[in-house]
Amino acid sequence: MIKLDCDFNNKSDLKDVAGFLKIISEENRLKILCILKKEEVCVCVILKKLNIAQNLVSHHLKVLKDFELIKSRKEGQRVYYSINKKEVNEYNSLLNKILK
Repeated sequence: MIKLDCDFNNKSDLKDVAGFLKIISEENRLKILCILKKEEVCVCVILKKLNIAQNLVSHHLKVLKDFELIKSRKEGQRVYYSINKKEVNEYNSLLNKILK
């Protein structure tokens, strides 16, 4: 049996990391993050790469944006998305802190 050696006194960190893992465990959201890790792209590029319905892409982008893992900016009629590196790095640090 595996024995966990975690600091369960810091429930806030554990809850934050669990929420982060829940968000990125959905395959299409993880794919979006992989697309955005290289560069900022418009939603039309994400649509083409995922090959799923526009409303599903919009839903996944909203979830990622609400969790502050991605940022958006509007240029004319197009919306461009990018990784929120600061927030992703914070979750990465929390995860490392828990698992080390």
